[in-house]
Amino acid sequence: MKPRDNLIGESPNFTAMLEKVSLLAKVQRPVLIFGERGSGKELIASRLHYLSSRWDQPFLTMNCAALSRELVDSELFGHEPGAFTGARHQHQGRFERAEKGTLFLDEIATAPLHVQEKLLRVVEYGEFERVGGHKTLKSDVRLITATNQDLQELINKHEFRADLLDRLTFDVIHVPPLRERQEDILLLATHFGIKMCRELNLSYFPGFSRSVEDSLLSYQWPGNVRQLRNVVERAVYVNQHTDSPIDSIIFNPLQNPYQATTTAVHKNVSSLKKPDFSLPLDLKSWLENSEKHILLTTLETLHFNQKETAKQLNLSYHQLRGLIRKYGISTKNSQ
Repeated sequence: MKPRDNLIGESPNFTAMLEKVSLLAKVQRPVLIFGERGSGKELIASRLHYLSSRWDQPFLTMNCAALSRELVDSELFGHEPGAFTGARHQHQGRFERAEKGTLFLDEIATAPLHVQEKLLRVVEYGEFERVGGHKTLKSDVRLITATNQDLQELINKHEFRADLLDRLTFDVIHVPPLRERQEDILLLATHFGIKMCRELNLSYFPGFSRSVEDSLLSYQWPGNVRQLRNVVERAVYVNQHTDSPIDSIIFNPLQNPYQATTTAVHKNVSSLKKPDFSLPLDLKSWLENSEKHILLTTLETLHFNQKETAKQLNLSYHQLRGLIRKYGISTKNSQ
């Protein structure tokens, strides 16, 4: 496995995190990476390895959530012939294959308790045994783990070992979510757009329209960089037969195009409690409050999809943006 080029960004949060990674890479201690789905945890683990003195040794990865509880044990520590039904040959686990190098365990929170106990022994003493074996094997592997779950909460539920967490957290790297990296969104989007154009053998990347750029910046990206890449690649593919800047983008391809949103918007707006008034009345203020109320409710109903909101309110996109600025409505609460 080679380092990949998706660690792109210049936002203060991101560059500070990369600086911490560079410092921790030189220390041969376990590191826990905490970050939301799609934020790039495996890329950070890869960077920790390739900036360390182990860079020319194996870098192995394993997603603990991708395997059954029974297989996690065997995949990590190996097994002897006859250890269980179907185990006909000796099998080397990830710790043996990663010897002198780095092992990255994603979704560590899903590791079964009996595996956590074995991990504690490896980290503490550098020793383990294969499943079904009795010979103690030595291990010189740097362990990097990652999760997006609250491990302290799992400890309180007796689903994660507190002593293991202590040993895994020489230090913790918090990967900033994409919504906290505003300066990087268009930078990454352009990067993914150019790569997709090359994949499709297009002559150049036409860029994004201003309205699409605003949408990219205002969206909250629950799937982070992975979602951004998918959204941009899909947009390039859909718009590959035009030389104009991309002027439409689909955040959620699962949204049913035949399910009208008008009904939902009408239901929410019509169910609003009408602003109270009594005479004498400041009509201008009352109208502005009503306008803001309807605008905000429609945005919330449509998950802050500004293009669809403008359509439902019979406004142009720029008219909608003007009203958002007028009333100081934050579009950073979307999703």
